Amino acid sequence: MARRALISVSDKEGLVEFARELVSLEFELVSTGGTAKVLKEAGLPVIDVESVTAFSEILAGRVKTLHPKIHGAILAKLEEPDHLRTLHTHAIEPIELVCVNLYPFETAISRPGCSLEEAIENIDIGGPAMIRSAAKNHEYVTVVVEPQDYGVVVEELKRGGVTSRRRRTLAAKAFRHTAAYDALIARYFTELTGEEFPERITLTYAKEQDLRYGENPQQRAAFYRAPLAPVNSLVQAEQLHGKALSYNNINDANAALALAAEFSQPAAVAVKHMNPCGAGVGTTAEEAFTRAFASDPVSIFGGIVAFNRPVDAVTAKRLHQVFLEIIIAPAFSADALEILREKKNLRLLTLDLAGQRESTPHYVSLPGGMLVQTEDSGKFDLAVLRTVTKREPTEKELEALEFGWKVCKHVRSNAIVVSGREMTFGIGAGQMNRVGAAEIALRQAKANAKGAVLASDAFFPMPDTVELAGKAGITAIIQPGGSIRDQDSIEMADRFGIAMVFTGMRHFKH
Repeated sequence: MARRALISVSDKEGLVEFARELVSLEFELVSTGGTAKVLKEAGLPVIDVESVTAFSEILAGRVKTLHPKIHGAILAKLEEPDHLRTLHTHAIEPIELVCVNLYPFETAISRPGCSLEEAIENIDIGGPAMIRSAAKNHEYVTVVVEPQDYGVVVEELKRGGVTSRRRRTLAAKAFRHTAAYDALIARYFTELTGEEFPERITLTYAKEQDLRYGENPQQRAAFYRAPLAPVNSLVQAEQLHGKALSYNNINDANAALALAAEFSQPAAVAVKHMNPCGAGVGTTAEEAFTRAFASDPVSIFGGIVAFNRPVDAVTAKRLHQVFLEIIIAPAFSADALEILREKKNLRLLTLDLAGQRESTPHYVSLPGGMLVQTEDSGKFDLAVLRTVTKREPTEKELEALEFGWKVCKHVRSNAIVVSGREMTFGIGAGQMNRVGAAEIALRQAKANAKGAVLASDAFFPMPDTVELAGKAGITAIIQPGGSIRDQDSIEMADRFGIAMVFTGMRHFKH
């Protein structure tokens, strides 16, 4: 009985070399369509699937391999007498190896203007069926779905046969392969139908890299990429210099990018432990960074800085003076790269932040479950602001309130931001009570608090934060409002001559 391998792949990488090795190991090659054509052009002997099934392709190629002579050949248990009799009765030659990967559905739907019809025609049916059949029967069949496994399979075949352990490992990969494929199709149709929270969520991610460790050295970690990741997602960033990113680096870098993307004018933001420690805007990237650094020159040490404009040599010289873990920008000039590459371990990443960041669901895992929510896409909107105090904010105060509100959205709750129009002066993050966060922010701001504004991510349950702000010289406050004791805070603001506006929207960030 001849040894048979069925090969039908969309990804032709390494195909001919792999097939040639199989032929040298006395395998007969069974193949379909484009794969058969490539193999024949390479001078390799190929048995067309039609010759095996005695049935031609139908429905414009939709049905090719869905036939008992294919699936019986894959699913037969070769130590089961009844199975062997069935193979003999129907003249079915068993298939020892199945090498299949699937129609490029992800590539198809990634193309601009991809129609629903085109997407549907790139949904593979026969491929997943063969892969699942082979993976189910991995005790007898080797299933290969990725070109990177060709080499190890050939090596083991040359040593006498693919081991049972290897076959099981490849079967697990095969089931992951088809599961990921189905998950992407499910996502496509779910988005098409506009279902925000369907009855089931099936997520799929591809491993980008193993990480040295997680949040702490005793924790293992890896970084995974979602299919169809937005162009301005961190996973699309190109690293130009420095050692590999860590788990904490990736989290912090993502937080920095999210805040930098809030601003239309040149901006620089510094982040530590997923909290902004400084933010500034200006007419140039260098001016923006100067202000971000001045916001908190202590906490920025060992931090991450993100720009929404290219970094030039002047800015690079300023950055070179500070110990930083990562700098992210849309681009670096040649001179800037030369300056910053003097620091061996400094990571330099480029990512285009042009355009609005795509809104994606936010997932948080917990033991035995997962929380899902839409992204906080709330923006500063003058049209819905409501002044609740006797004094209206001035135009300059409104500009400062907008700046502070943008930053506050990205600070862990409870959050208080003290700022001017172009930079933060103090940030209080992640405190168990709001007045505690205000004390931290005002203490950092020092004398800069006088004449500054204050932003709070949620309402004041008591007037103590407003009183603290008034004593420090704050002139305007922005907060959501909505407390049953709002009037107490309003009266306290009036007592100090503070202009206070309500947004009607909070920005809790846990």
